Amino acid sequence: MNVVYDPALLEKLKRANVRIKKRFWEKILLFSKNPNDLQLDNHELHDEYSGLRSIDITGDYRAIYKETQIAGETAAYFIFLGTHDELYGKSPD
Repeated sequence: MNVVYDPALLEKLKRANVRIKKRFWEKILLFSKNPNDLQLDNHELHDEYSGLRSIDITGDYRAIYKETQIAGETAAYFIFLGTHDELYGKSPD
């Protein structure tokens, strides 16, 4: 599957620490070989993220993407990167 990145995601990745950057690219490589690899915990999202999917980058970081057609081929368009709390709005008590 082709992988495409939203410019805002790449900008956030630039500002991320080295560990997150390294894990992101490792998981994207794994994703490009097998999007359903169990290490990714690739799953469909609901509510405000309906129609999108998420993969695990670390225990806390997620990358959210949507499947789209580009030049007649299915591509994963990665839109968001962040911690679980940043993406899903659940702040600690």
